[in-house]
Amino acid sequence: MDLCDIREIKALLARHGFRFSKSMGQNFLIEGWVPQEIAAAAQADGTCGVLEIGPGIGPLTVQLARRAGRVAAVELDRSLLPILGETLAPFDNVSVIPGDVMKLDLPALLEEQLPGLTPIACANLPYNITTPVLTKLLECGRFASITVMIQREVAQRICAAPGTGDYGAFSVFCQYHTAPELLFAVGPECFLPAPKVTSAVVRLVPRAEPPQTLVDEAFFFRVVRAAFAQRRKTLLNGLSAAFGAQLDKDALRQVLQRAGLDESIRGERLSIEAFARLAAELQGALI
Repeated sequence: MDLCDIREIKALLARHGFRFSKSMGQNFLIEGWVPQEIAAAAQADGTCGVLEIGPGIGPLTVQLARRAGRVAAVELDRSLLPILGETLAPFDNVSVIPGDVMKLDLPALLEEQLPGLTPIACANLPYNITTPVLTKLLECGRFASITVMIQREVAQRICAAPGTGDYGAFSVFCQYHTAPELLFAVGPECFLPAPKVTSAVVRLVPRAEPPQTLVDEAFFFRVVRAAFAQRRKTLLNGLSAAFGAQLDKDALRQVLQRAGLDESIRGERLSIEAFARLAAELQGALI
């Protein structure tokens, strides 16, 4: 069965009485090159165990199963389970786990489903859950790589450089934990139903060491969130809004000066290293 042939897809869905759910952001692939390229980009081999999120009817799952030692596919929509039972029947190295990935204990799932294998994550993610799912995958700290197809605008934000309009708190978060790479775009015509936006595939490889070690992560990201809370404000005003109850503006100016930053600069211009210097100076001033 060709799981990207629109005629076979429609026949499969009709046979199981399936209806698309807008709330779940379901868009099934109808171009075979896309799951092939995503699976190739994930670089899975027999030593890898893949966590897939939202397999749909299984076109990416099939490509991953052909490459990886094992695939654990988490599917929220229970109406897809009998369809996956049919489409994935030829593969004895695939397990379908019903459930919401946001509610699962990922370390426990990896131990149970992918023992002895190097865990990687790969998915065609629904647009509406991209940020929370990526956050959970990164904070899990167990994956050797994460390769996902997401909305192109989000992929661009993840990979954005300081000083660009796309750069924000989520850019810093992803680049703090990983070295992200924007790989290729996928047009709306590749999906059924066709979304209104273009998708893109991004690969995130976790860093062996964090790019800053001056302060604890929680405080570092507190400073990052303060800097981006109101993008049009200067960094000084953003910090004042977040830390003004503890430090007045003159004290914050001194913090910026010691960190080598101009008081008129905006947070979107700071690199991770600059945020680290700022966080260290700010934490020192608060002690």
